[in-house]
Amino acid sequence: MLIYYFVGCRNGLLNYNQSYMTDKPFKIFVVEDNEWYNRLLVHTLSLNPDYEVQHFFNGKDFLNRLHESPDIVTLDYRLPDITGLEILKKIRQENSDIQVILISEQEDINTVVDLLKLGAYDYITKSDDIKDRLLNTVQNIRNGIGLKREISSLRREIQKKYSFRQQILGESPAIKGIYELIDKALTTNITVVLSGETGTGKELVAKAIHYNSKRKDKAFVAVNVAAIPSELIESELFGHEKGSFTGASFRRIGRFEEADGGTLFLDEIGEMELGFQAKLLRVLQEKEIVRIGSNKPVKTDCRIIVATNKNLKDEVKKGHFREDLYYRLLGLPIELPSLRERANDILILARHFIRQFCIENELPLKKLSTQAQKKLLHYPFPGNIRELKSVVELAATLSSGEEIESADLVLNHDDPLSTMAHDDLTLREYEMKIIKVTLKKCNNDIKLTAHMLDIGVSTIYRLLKEEKD
Repeated sequence: MLIYYFVGCRNGLLNYNQSYMTDKPFKIFVVEDNEWYNRLLVHTLSLNPDYEVQHFFNGKDFLNRLHESPDIVTLDYRLPDITGLEILKKIRQENSDIQVILISEQEDINTVVDLLKLGAYDYITKSDDIKDRLLNTVQNIRNGIGLKREISSLRREIQKKYSFRQQILGESPAIKGIYELIDKALTTNITVVLSGETGTGKELVAKAIHYNSKRKDKAFVAVNVAAIPSELIESELFGHEKGSFTGASFRRIGRFEEADGGTLFLDEIGEMELGFQAKLLRVLQEKEIVRIGSNKPVKTDCRIIVATNKNLKDEVKKGHFREDLYYRLLGLPIELPSLRERANDILILARHFIRQFCIENELPLKKLSTQAQKKLLHYPFPGNIRELKSVVELAATLSSGEEIESADLVLNHDDPLSTMAHDDLTLREYEMKIIKVTLKKCNNDIKLTAHMLDIGVSTIYRLLKEEKD
């Protein structure tokens, strides 16, 4: 009985993942002692210019070249010197990524099952359509390998992106202290409690911890507790079974199961209703959830990171947060400093955001003038990093030169629009005041003003004319 294996990747005739196709040819090793079939397989596979095909007539010669890590191997089960089963085991030991397609002249189900259990990708019976079957199977495998490599590449990019010393920028003592705490968080699965004012970058820190930890290859799942209605929070976190309540037309996997093996980030944990906190406590203690409408517990293994802009200890005293849940979450506390506490980090972050914004919007790179720098350093930034980012992005848009001037920085305390609510004006007068303030910011550029206010240019001309008349 003749049996063949193919270890392969996707058919290069497809345009899927072109960059991977052109990186290097796919190596295909044909191991077949039947000369006619050897030539047939080599000829069929060589029709694709992306494939680099080598052929062998015995197992020994093939194994001497296995270290070259071919992408595809065709293997005759009954070779004169060694069985295909032994060679398959050696392939698995040498390179577990090699996929296997079994080809045989007859259907020996028991043998096929055994070989598939050992990692054979597919089984093809020799027939008139063997060429098409072979190429289709190789194509399917190559699709899978291309996708797997693309996912690996994306994961590497994500890990690089969230390297916290590259993304959490600053040189102040306050931020260096955060670096040290993040380093400690990476070595264990301890629960992390992130606290700090709104806009200090709590989710960025949570991602940095996840993507630099042992769980980096699994999911990071973020849930904003404050954004979920109380009647939906249980379904959101634990999931539900089909028919468990009106409108449950299918089974839904909850966020705990989504994050299995990875990290679950519960933002604004202090906003969670008291009634649901007891259920969350049980899940954290037992490490299992029960979907709504089910009695069957499902084990979960996810790291918990929570964030809050409230003082949870004070919330416990007020009766708004369960004391037992508070102590269950009491892992590694990381309190993020406000921007006011970070001194010259403001300028480091501002330059970073300006550069990023200019690159993304294909604008010339801009610098902060001396006066603009002073203005930023003397502003308290109640919205912290989030506010700083918005301020400098608007300034980069308004700036007409190579430098961002002080006048381009629109801050809350000197924005005329912020005081208009206190004026006793008609609707038309409000409209005119908004247009005039925006025109001033845009250096009287009517097109830019219209774009910023999302109105027509003709509307601005008409209102200005009516006021003049």
